[in-house]
Amino acid sequence: MWRLPRALCVHAAKTSKLPGPWSRPAAFMSTLLINQPQYAWLKELGLREENEGVYNGSWGGQGEVITTYCPANNEPIARVRQASVADYEETIKKAREAWKIWADIPAPKRGEIVRQIGDALREKIQVLGSLVSLEMGKILVEGVGEVQEYVDICDYAVGLSRMIGGPILPSERPGHALIEQWNPVGLVGIITAFNFPVAVYGWNNAIAMICGNVCLWKGAPTTSLISVAVTKIIAKVLEDNKLPGAICSLTCGGADIGTAMAKDERVNLLSFTGSTQVGKQVALMVQERFGRSLLELGGNNAIIAFEDADLSLVVPSALFAAVGTAGQRCTTVRRLFVHESIHDEVVNRLKKAYAQIRVGNPWDSNVLYGPLHTKQAVSMFLGAVEEAKKEGGTVVYGGKVMDRPGNYVEPTIVTGLAHDASIAHTETFAPILYVFKFKNEEEVFAWNNEVKQGLSSSIFTKDLGRIFRWLGPKGSDCGIVNVNIPTSGAEIGGAFGGEKHTGGGRESGSDAWKQYMRRST
Repeated sequence: MWRLPRALCVHAAKTSKLPGPWSRPAAFMSTLLINQPQYAWLKELGLREENEGVYNGSWGGQGEVITTYCPANNEPIARVRQASVADYEETIKKAREAWKIWADIPAPKRGEIVRQIGDALREKIQVLGSLVSLEMGKILVEGVGEVQEYVDICDYAVGLSRMIGGPILPSERPGHALIEQWNPVGLVGIITAFNFPVAVYGWNNAIAMICGNVCLWKGAPTTSLISVAVTKIIAKVLEDNKLPGAICSLTCGGADIGTAMAKDERVNLLSFTGSTQVGKQVALMVQERFGRSLLELGGNNAIIAFEDADLSLVVPSALFAAVGTAGQRCTTVRRLFVHESIHDEVVNRLKKAYAQIRVGNPWDSNVLYGPLHTKQAVSMFLGAVEEAKKEGGTVVYGGKVMDRPGNYVEPTIVTGLAHDASIAHTETFAPILYVFKFKNEEEVFAWNNEVKQGLSSSIFTKDLGRIFRWLGPKGSDCGIVNVNIPTSGAEIGGAFGGEKHTGGGRESGSDAWKQYMRRST
């Protein structure tokens, strides 16, 4: 019913403000993909030609209208009316009023609501995953898998809703005890990026809700339809339970809405996922008001393959981590350090493996590699390849735009760069893998840590002593430290996040719930 007929991902284009009811000539409206029979499944998610991008218990929006386009064919999918500053102000007020009700509900009962949200997502997992593939451009198995991440964190949060607690500690005063009490921070603002438009919101939303917080979401403009569709699913659950819809509010918008959230003292915690450059600006604005921020920023991740590594693991792991989601994950491997004794063999095996990558329509189950998200991303890819050549690198595979419709670029391997080359220390959101030779453990551990970001890392070795040194204080300085598996991917049971310019935030499992609460003793 919801099978996709061609490769699709989007960029957003602003159109004029529409002060009155939406109206378009019939011929103009018929060009939207949502009006074509093969895309009728979009309406199963409650989407239409023009969608309201503000939800605070009711749907609305008075801001500009953006159109999401398919870079594969330049055809528009649908339109979303964004939030104005006035819409944002109204939504903040309604969310804070909703918190007064939500915070009084016992945590296990809040967990029951989150359980229902997870079940509602399960019912729509295939069609919602198809929308992720359509609007973001990742292959269908990844799109469905991303919705599954939200479902999984809902399951996790349900159990957590019965486990959150603080210790009772001995007191110096006779007849007294010290009680550590955890309370919700209040209103959690969530700004998400285009590359994981469902999962990252889910990690924040499910945990924040069971902690007793209300949420205000601003997704990436280029994935606005996903934000609207997910919110419609959540809103139905809240409505069925006679709860205020503003518990999970939505304000689609651009930098103006994001800036308002960062500067607003009524936003008790701001979770931001995006580039390090923008994250710095967000952090400064939040810190200026002594607010709380949870930052998930860039990564310049490395895999290290030692001379004793199992190459049957190294090669597919490096390929998966480098080209999965077309290199647009924050955990994508961008640097591959290979011991000098096996360097040439690994590069040759990688080239053969890259030649077998199946490229095509993202929803085709046989396809492993889809397009970049925007035309701007293609330009950045080409710029990075040229810069790598200028700095002494050799492109041994790929390096060009594919001769086919859409934003497809060749998965690329570059060798011959210095470990500290400027381009190798720059995160380019594209499938470019820089391969380096190294001589010994000490130097390569240092090379892993010399970049400004500290998100994910991995070594491939059979040496147990080396593994524990890698995990220890002089090993990887990243938030995610892997052994014999790729850098990409994460499990919801662990705390996800990184160090240094990655921002230091932690989301999802373990004790990440503490980020969404305040402690009193």
